[in-house]
Amino acid sequence: MVLDPMISIDAVHALLVAKIRRFFADSNASKAVIGLSGGVDSALVLALAAEALGPENVHGIMMPSKFSTKNSVTDAEELSELNGVKYDVIHISRIYERYMDELQQFFADGSWTTAQENLQARIRANILMAYSNRSGSLLLNTSNKSEISVGYGTIYGDLCGALMVIGDLYKLQVYDLCKYMNAAKRAIPDAILTKAPSAELHPGQKDSDSIPDYSILDPILFALNEEAKDYETLLKAGVDGNMLTLIANLRKRSTFKTMQVPPVLQISSRPLLPDFKCF
Repeated sequence: MVLDPMISIDAVHALLVAKIRRFFADSNASKAVIGLSGGVDSALVLALAAEALGPENVHGIMMPSKFSTKNSVTDAEELSELNGVKYDVIHISRIYERYMDELQQFFADGSWTTAQENLQARIRANILMAYSNRSGSLLLNTSNKSEISVGYGTIYGDLCGALMVIGDLYKLQVYDLCKYMNAAKRAIPDAILTKAPSAELHPGQKDSDSIPDYSILDPILFALNEEAKDYETLLKAGVDGNMLTLIANLRKRSTFKTMQVPPVLQISSRPLLPDFKCF
């Protein structure tokens, strides 16, 4: 893998598939539901779940808003079809606008903040949990270790679920695993692997607007977490001090979120979650 040569990518793949199966067996469950964004994280989780549980036991739900691109929906549709997974498309624009109408006293100044973004994520979570409750399916979370580390996720929104499948994989490792799976059998559309990561919660949004580029972020997070290197050591190694401070502050501010996320499938020796939340 890009960050940790001590863990082979085939071993990571085998572990995740086996652990998904075991979690569902232990939970006396057989079916999973996944929110599909057209992005790489949900794509990987769907492909892993389809392999572990069988595509007939996995269901995808796409929930585009007025900020979603057309390609996000078509990419998610292609992903589902490649993996033999059934899916639904539920547009959330009208639900979002109704919320905004009812909450207008909170947004009277007309400014755009993360409150509007988080509202969309929580609407999607409600839809996914409604399907989960009606069908008896477990909701699989699609957040990765990079996002969780710096709080780039909405609590009670895209951080919800019964199981965090890739919560112990950094974003660069997510891409590596996608490519590995595609080498054996095409499971993830090329367009998903080449597009810039985005939550698509406001026009033109990209992950790099809010957090450092993953090529910079992931090695620093790996050094801080898995390698347990301190601030001074990384400075001496040539890491930019301003970047280190930014990442350290993001990690500190997101601790309350980390403590509330679902159980995570452990791959590394240093998962972010406490022992009782690792599987």
